[in-house]
Amino acid sequence: MPHSLNIFYIIMRFTLKFKAIAAALVLSLGLASCSKMDNNYEPIQVSGLNVIQASPTLELLDLYVDNDRANSTNFEFGSKIGYLSAISGSTAFNVTKRGSGTSLKNLQFTLKPRLGYSLFIANTLANIELLMLEDNLENPATGKAKIRFVNLSPDGGALSLNVNGVATDLVTNKAFKEYSNFEVIDAAENVTFNIKNSTTSAIETSITGFKVESGKIYTIYSKGLKANTDDTRFSAKIFAHSNN
Repeated sequence: MPHSLNIFYIIMRFTLKFKAIAAALVLSLGLASCSKMDNNYEPIQVSGLNVIQASPTLELLDLYVDNDRANSTNFEFGSKIGYLSAISGSTAFNVTKRGSGTSLKNLQFTLKPRLGYSLFIANTLANIELLMLEDNLENPATGKAKIRFVNLSPDGGALSLNVNGVATDLVTNKAFKEYSNFEVIDAAENVTFNIKNSTTSAIETSITGFKVESGKIYTIYSKGLKANTDDTRFSAKIFAHSNN
């Protein structure tokens, strides 16, 4: 029985999507029938984990959760992996250059069972940081969606998020590494999100023609450097959370 539990532990760590966590928990409870043979058996608790590469560098990176590499492919600027299924509890996160064993930044964080998280790799390569956010995956009402804004542009200044055509900004005045709650918005077929300078209200960048689906949960984040003109230049990106 201990051998089969070890195999289950390895499979659970990075192969399940967040929406499969409930099924994974049912499976772990099924293994409880073996507990009569193993008095040390404890049900496995899991958490959902997104990892987003928002550090403006052309270097490829690796992200390790404890001793396991989370990315199976090239992890470049603007990439996202997850939801991964991670074992809950105190967990070590380390970011390195691709193929290097030298940690550029590490974080020890306690993952709570049955919750979702988004881990952002942020700031320039020389000043790299890890920002862990808890995700609110409660379903919005019918006809509604939820969206969060995270400012991850190191030289972008304070930024606001606006839905084009709406007079009042949805999120206001977020400095670098600051973020909003998940705000409720209407589902719509064709939406433009504007990232605005909080001081001048000038539009810095936009995400255009985006379909906001009913029941979905999204994060928009600003990324890149205004000083750059290559692929690490200032822009914004949006991703959907798996909440069902």
